Amino acid sequence: MKIIDAHMHLSNIQSFRETAASLSHVDYSNSGIIQEYRHSGVVLGIGMGLTETAQMGFPDYHATTPMCLDLESAIPPMIVYCAGVNPFDLNKESLKRLEAEVQKPNVAGIKIYLGYYPFYAYDDVYEPVYGLAAEYGLPVVFHTGDTYSERGLLKYSHPLAIDEVAVKHRQVNFIMAHFGDPWTLTGAEIIYKNPNVFADLSGLVVGTEKELEQRSEGIFLDHLRHALVFADSYDKLIFGTDWPLVPVGPYIRFIKSLIPPAFHEQVFFCNALRVFPKIQRYIE
Repeated sequence: MKIIDAHMHLSNIQSFRETAASLSHVDYSNSGIIQEYRHSGVVLGIGMGLTETAQMGFPDYHATTPMCLDLESAIPPMIVYCAGVNPFDLNKESLKRLEAEVQKPNVAGIKIYLGYYPFYAYDDVYEPVYGLAAEYGLPVVFHTGDTYSERGLLKYSHPLAIDEVAVKHRQVNFIMAHFGDPWTLTGAEIIYKNPNVFADLSGLVVGTEKELEQRSEGIFLDHLRHALVFADSYDKLIFGTDWPLVPVGPYIRFIKSLIPPAFHEQVFFCNALRVFPKIQRYIE
C-alpha cells in the first residue's frame, strides 16, 4: 500500500532539532526523512511551512509570510509543502508574495498556526488567505488542539472555531491538524457536520516507538477511539506523522491499529489525494 504523509516538518526550528535528538531519536535531515520514507513505503510527504528567527523561536511574530521549508538549501523531490502564514505579516505586499508562492508546483496548500498566533480561524485577518485558497483550489490546514510551545494560547486552537469558517467558505476545503486533540470529540462533530472539513491524525503522540507502544495501552487513547467511532467518517481522515516528533514506521503502525483495515487505503493514501489536488503529479 502506498502511503502519503500529509503532515511533516522540514524547517530549521530549534525545538524540532531538540525533540529529534532527545525524544524521538530520528535523524532530522533530508537524508534522514528520505531513508525513513523508503523503509516505510511513503511515496510523498507534505511539509508544513514554518520559520523562526534566532531571537524569537517559535511562534515567531516577526516571521515573513509565506513561511517555507528551510532546514537545508534544497527540498527532497518526494516532499511538497503548505505555505505558512504569519497573521502579523499579512499586508498587501505579503499577500502578493503568498499568491506567488501558492502558484508554485510544489506548494500543495496553506498552513495557519492557530494557537501559536492570537487569532481565531474566523478573524478577519485571515479572510484574504481564504480568498486565495478558493481562487487557486488549495486546502487550508489549521493547527488545532494542544500547542507544542508553552507560549501558545489554547483558546485560539480549539477546533470549534473551524465550524464558522467552514460554513462561511464552503468552496474551500479545511483540514484540522491533529484532529483537534485533546478535543477530538469536538473535532469529530466538525468533520461529520461539514462536508468541506477534514482532519489529519498527525502528532497524537510524541516520542520513540516505545512511547507509541506504551500510549496504545490502557485508557490514554480512549478519547480518540471514542471520537473515531462517533465521527464514523473515515473518508475525512488523513494520515500524517508530524515528523520529526515521531519515527515514521512506528507511527504508521500506531495509526493502523486505530483504523479498521477496510479503511486503511482511504486514510493513508486516497483521502490526501482528494484534498490536496496538486500532489497528483508527484504520485507515480
